[in-house]
Amino acid sequence: MRYLIIGCGHIGTELARRWTSAGHQVTGTTTSPGRVEKLREICTDAAVLRGADLDAVTRAAEGADAIVLTVSPRLQRSFDAAQRVAEYADTLTASARTAVTAHPRVVFTSSSSVYGAGEGALIDEETPTTTDSDASPRNFVAAEQAVLASPRGAVVRIPDVYGHPDDIDYPTRVKFAHDVLGGSVPFSADALLYRVDYRDAAAAIDFVVTQGLTGVYNAVPDETVPPTNAAAFAEICAAAGLPGLTYRGEIRTPSVPVTSAKLRAAGFAFSHPAAAPAG
Repeated sequence: MRYLIIGCGHIGTELARRWTSAGHQVTGTTTSPGRVEKLREICTDAAVLRGADLDAVTRAAEGADAIVLTVSPRLQRSFDAAQRVAEYADTLTASARTAVTAHPRVVFTSSSSVYGAGEGALIDEETPTTTDSDASPRNFVAAEQAVLASPRGAVVRIPDVYGHPDDIDYPTRVKFAHDVLGGSVPFSADALLYRVDYRDAAAAIDFVVTQGLTGVYNAVPDETVPPTNAAAFAEICAAAGLPGLTYRGEIRTPSVPVTSAKLRAAGFAFSHPAAAPAG
């Protein structure tokens, strides 16, 4: 099989490793020319392009069996509400619309933030998406809508990703929030800190693609209900001798439990249950 992965960050490169190891042909993309040689160590080929560039995506997708979108907005442009507007629109919505124009089979890696705080006692794929006006959930929802409008489109909703060797651990994230953001973060204090290991995130996307699944699937480790942001980060701040964080509540994520029963019923199993984020 031939696959095009647009956005080769931690999840995209892990997915590429899985597929090339299985004998598939994989083209990985980056917006940074300096990453091409690194990608070619993992992928069959590499291309420098923006997900919103229709001509470039169409060329890269020629002969592919599917396009997988694992695009991620730049972290440094995610903390400010005004900066999120252009960043999320270009990275998420524009890339999704381009991909479905270029190919009939697109799988989009979305976010559990599309549920907002959530409704009822349990969140599943039938839970309505949020109408929040913030650029983050608004563009994840818009990208999903573009992909799901295609008969062979699929969406995998994931929470925060952790575990990659090059990732920033949670104590470092908290220190960054204090050093750069004055201890103020755009998230909600009462949101549950759901997390997925990058390998499980890649495995879930692999499963959806190779099983030919369409529609929406949660890939949220649901064996236990995690602590809230306030509880988890208070522990990290205390251990580091830092003041507590201030939560602006601009980006709301589920504050009630999320289930991935639909994905598990299809045959998927999580291999890396989320550990406490203090380490």
